[in-house]
Amino acid sequence: MTQTDRDVENGRDREKEQRGVKRPIVPATVPEPAQEQIQANFLVVIHPGSRSLRIGRATDTLPVCVPHVIARRHRQLGQPRREDPSLLRHGLSAADSSEQRQSGLKMIDQVIWSRKMSNGVRRTPVSAEQARLYNRQIRPAVLEPHSKVSWTNTTHQPQYLVGEEALHVNPSDCYSLHWPVCRGHLNLHSGPGGSLTSVLIDLENIWAHTLQKQLEIPLKDLKYYRCILLIPDIYNRQHVKEVVNMLLVKMGFSAVVVHQESVCATFGSGLSSACVVDVGDQKTSVCCVEDGVSHRSSRLCLAYGGSDVTRCFFWLMQRAGFPYRECQLSNKLDCVLLHQLKESFCHLDQDISGLQDHEFRTRFPESPVLLYQLRLGDEKLQAPMALFYPAAFGIVGQKMTSLLHRSQGDSEDPHDEHFLLNTQSKQDQSSRATADRRAFPKPGGGEGESSMGDPLEKGSLAQDLELSQAQAEGLVPGAEAEESSALVSRSSAISQFEGKALGMDKAILHSIDSCGSDETKRKMYSCVLVVGGGLMFPGAQEFLQQRILNKMPPSFRCLVENVEVITRPKDTDARVTAWKGGSVLACLDTTQELWIHQREWQRFGVRMLRERAAFVW
Repeated sequence: MTQTDRDVENGRDREKEQRGVKRPIVPATVPEPAQEQIQANFLVVIHPGSRSLRIGRATDTLPVCVPHVIARRHRQLGQPRREDPSLLRHGLSAADSSEQRQSGLKMIDQVIWSRKMSNGVRRTPVSAEQARLYNRQIRPAVLEPHSKVSWTNTTHQPQYLVGEEALHVNPSDCYSLHWPVCRGHLNLHSGPGGSLTSVLIDLENIWAHTLQKQLEIPLKDLKYYRCILLIPDIYNRQHVKEVVNMLLVKMGFSAVVVHQESVCATFGSGLSSACVVDVGDQKTSVCCVEDGVSHRSSRLCLAYGGSDVTRCFFWLMQRAGFPYRECQLSNKLDCVLLHQLKESFCHLDQDISGLQDHEFRTRFPESPVLLYQLRLGDEKLQAPMALFYPAAFGIVGQKMTSLLHRSQGDSEDPHDEHFLLNTQSKQDQSSRATADRRAFPKPGGGEGESSMGDPLEKGSLAQDLELSQAQAEGLVPGAEAEESSALVSRSSAISQFEGKALGMDKAILHSIDSCGSDETKRKMYSCVLVVGGGLMFPGAQEFLQQRILNKMPPSFRCLVENVEVITRPKDTDARVTAWKGGSVLACLDTTQELWIHQREWQRFGVRMLRERAAFVW
């Protein structure tokens, strides 16, 4: 910035002050060296997911993808072994869980049988009993007496193992298994390894190990690297703050940019505006993005994803006599197999009807390679349709829908939005009171005497200010009590809404309807972008498009020329779209304003997130 630009900027600030406009409090920045051209191969993009970690240099074509899991050795002999569940979750063992699941599956069956195939012929109903009669007779064939898969070697007793090595730790070894991210947030719980400190250490170890082993970046060289961190649209501010602190202070990156997954997904797909549907392993987030800005009111997070479809598919296969009878949801290697079966067999194609024969192999350590025959019918369609009828997941008593709530404040950031709103309100009240005194001066007194006027009037002004503040906080009866009652009823409505399990199509419609203008809504209906790995089924694009067309408001059917659902942006893997958007973001000139440098973070902490984030913190 030249001296002339600085003078113009200072002049604008003085003009604003003269008009009584309150300037936000901005922390003084630490002097940084003159901006130099950032080399893209010294930029690392990190996209942490509940099941997978995607990480790579901004110059890489594809990121490294590793299971986001760590096995940590027990510190004491006889320590109980803990394994964070992969497919099991809270809410499945409730008394009415099975009844709810059956009710959801019944709704799915009605939809399947009521729809015609593309040739106009109705589908032939297939009962699970027909498949069960065949599958019960199946016995596995031995292909090889010994599989080439082996347990991870732990004779040198490493403190921890990461990724595939962690998944293949022998259960008899003294290691506990932890997944540090659950449904988009840090996996905090009351059990061993569930504290914030423990989870952050797990994250640091996984990321540092991947940087060294997969990207071949020595940790001592991280001071020369910068990092792009992708976070969910509905995020926990405390968790984000701790992860940024870990990257800058503990791991030693020189600078960090934090951005949202939905915005990066539009960057990665080359779209300016879209309703982004991110179907992950454990959550599904919906958000409307317009010109690189995520609309706050449109953000929704559904507490189900690909792993819930996998579990539902397992139940349906069991009902159809699944021949691999030793399969258990508590076994981590069985969970990996079930994920593979879901990805291989499931679909959303209404034209696939009747019974089909399949086969699959099991390869486990210290076991032979077995070949199984499997006959399935509508189970392959029913499981992914549970994303639209989530009652079929059988989850009871859990919060299934999350909205973005206002920040509760942070003790390390005293000048946050709450402070600015309160001080702005007080300044407005003071300005109005001063204007009233000038407009209606006391008889016999000049303008300059107003401050020395009757003490009773002075006390009255103070009382008015206190009353206004109490009214704003809902502490006084009367009209304010009605306002407080409205807030309580709104809070109750939100809690009821968050308790419902919305289907994916209904969540999309709700998100779009939350946008401010009809023009924005028209843009969102015109382009629905699906990313993540939870909806990568054949026929998913046409299925979702038809659901949206059938349920969108009639007033928009005339305005929207075409509802376009994009499931493979630029014919690439939808699982890496957001990561690719992060690598695009890293190379933009406008990103220079978003970097949070290590010295700035050490001095000002979380305040830098509020000042530098590309979204409203």
